[in-house]
Amino acid sequence: MKKNLIFFTLAALAFAGCNGGFTKSSSGTLYKIIKDVPGEKIKTGDFISVNVIAKTDKDSDLVNTYDIGRASQLLVAKPMYKGDLYDALMLLSEGDSAVIKIDADTLMKHSGQPKPPGFKGKYFNYTIKIEKVLPKGKLDDKAFQEKIGQYFKGEADKAKAAEPIKIKKYIADKNLKPITTPSGLNYVITQVGSGPKLEIGDTAVVDYTGRLMNSKEKVFDTSVKEVAQKSNMFDKMRPYAPIKIEVGKKAVIPGWDEGLQLLNKGEKVTFIIPSSLAYGEQGYGPIAPFSPLVFEVEVKNIIHPNPNAPKPPMPPMQMPQAPTNPAAR
Repeated sequence: MKKNLIFFTLAALAFAGCNGGFTKSSSGTLYKIIKDVPGEKIKTGDFISVNVIAKTDKDSDLVNTYDIGRASQLLVAKPMYKGDLYDALMLLSEGDSAVIKIDADTLMKHSGQPKPPGFKGKYFNYTIKIEKVLPKGKLDDKAFQEKIGQYFKGEADKAKAAEPIKIKKYIADKNLKPITTPSGLNYVITQVGSGPKLEIGDTAVVDYTGRLMNSKEKVFDTSVKEVAQKSNMFDKMRPYAPIKIEVGKKAVIPGWDEGLQLLNKGEKVTFIIPSSLAYGEQGYGPIAPFSPLVFEVEVKNIIHPNPNAPKPPMPPMQMPQAPTNPAAR
């Protein structure tokens, strides 16, 4: 019996060595534990907050939640097939981190989705850190949703309290000397323009780059092709060119509507916009709730409204209708 135990132990170690230190689970998933924290394993139906870096075998980033400064939250679903990512998550508990390999062909077959453009290699490689687990346990759906809501509120309160500190630190680290408006908009003119400033009703023609205020200053949007290419977010289907914005018409976030009216043609500026003048407590796409944003903007041209343009016709006057009920007032 002892000889058999030694044999199986050596065989397991040899297998792990052949897989680059990865262990194969009973469901066929290759995984490597980086940090193992004692605790109850994740179960189907639990709520988790997780940071993820997804890469190809060629080390190309597909997803990186650290770049956007916000973990992903999800309810753990039943595995779609034996050995999928949900299956692998159930090997972990709160505080754990691991690298998980998911066979790309198998995943695409079951999801019905094509591989990402340019994908090369056999596996999707996920580096995962389980930040928080809320067990479903025996809670009914209403009680569980309330528990999740309390978690989100707590996270929002922390983000709200941290925002002014984040802005202050960013300005100090960059050694900026911004002008601050009464609304809380900070701006730094980096190139002086000429002529009159933009006014409500003018159309601003601008190039811009928007960045998150995190350690990598992640670019989340830009009109500049070279910036998109450098930031690994180039989209060949998108035209990269200056955009037109009608000023003061609430077509953009409040920080832009206010900030553009401070500029003239040829001016370059860095806007440091608090969330109250951006996407607020809701966030938007990769922009988390209570996220201050940094925009680099250049006014390429100003188009003034044509004073001789025909005015839109006035709508016909509507005569009040007599009430159908003579007692109505």
